[in-house]
Amino acid sequence: MLDVTRLRVLVAVARHGSVTAAARALNYAQPSVSHHIARLEAETGTQLLERVGRGIRLTEAGRLLAERAEEIIGQLDSAEAELAAHVGQRQGRVRLAAFPSALGTLVPAAAALLAADAPGMEFMLTEAEPPEALRMLRAGYVDVAVVFQHYQRDLDAAPPQPTDEGARGVLLLDEPVHLVTPAGLGEPSGGEPIPVADLTAFASSRWIAGCERCRAYLVRQCESAGFTPRISFTTDDYLAVQALVAAGLGVTTLPGLCLQAARHPGVVTAPLADARRHVFAVTYGRSPGSKATTRLIETLKQVARQLDSTAELAVQAA
Repeated sequence: MLDVTRLRVLVAVARHGSVTAAARALNYAQPSVSHHIARLEAETGTQLLERVGRGIRLTEAGRLLAERAEEIIGQLDSAEAELAAHVGQRQGRVRLAAFPSALGTLVPAAAALLAADAPGMEFMLTEAEPPEALRMLRAGYVDVAVVFQHYQRDLDAAPPQPTDEGARGVLLLDEPVHLVTPAGLGEPSGGEPIPVADLTAFASSRWIAGCERCRAYLVRQCESAGFTPRISFTTDDYLAVQALVAAGLGVTTLPGLCLQAARHPGVVTAPLADARRHVFAVTYGRSPGSKATTRLIETLKQVARQLDSTAELAVQAA
């Protein structure tokens, strides 16, 4: 059986890039780290590290084991925390990772409700886009990941579901995606004004794209409308996106939460037909989770219902 302490050492070496840095992070002597790695190689029967110049790097086997070890150690740490909460050693701890627009809308409201309902609970937040949030969830660094997946109802056979192995997702929001254009934009192609929700009206416009996943979704939307967007700017910052649009530097699409988190006065928006973004609260491992995790998800669902009931008014406000 693999020794957990040695697995922790391997993870530290993988994370910090050297035996010396791993020893410093673990507060171990450097020979002790080398000894643990040598014993782990003996236990596994394979080489885990190899020399490259004056440094070292993980072999393919070492990378594979380090990735799995990170998940195992994270789950062990989570189990320890849950057990401590269960036997009353602490009021409970819950750790959440979420993307920026959720951190600007859903999460603060949920945190406030949790603080009022369970003042002794330790609540920790991390900003992370969905791929990184799910990696943190698998590794046990967070208990809940708030993530999103895009959905085009006229193109996709079925609504999206969290696809990460071992993950369980709860749908929080099914929100619209909006076309965002400069306020006062006149007639994009001459003649009669074209509704801003019509993508084809802006086929010749410059476009502003977001993260890699959002960019792929934008390209897919535009191609389904019959053109390839001319992307001139790329930024993950939804505030910067709106400022660029307001300055007349392009048009874009944004989900409802981005507009609820912050609305630039220099843009106008309109929902796109069949374009949606599903927001999930995802946990990892077998049910049931800890009481703190369950309470957090229920609170997120409560806040999401409140946001959903006022979303159209908030987005369409001047």
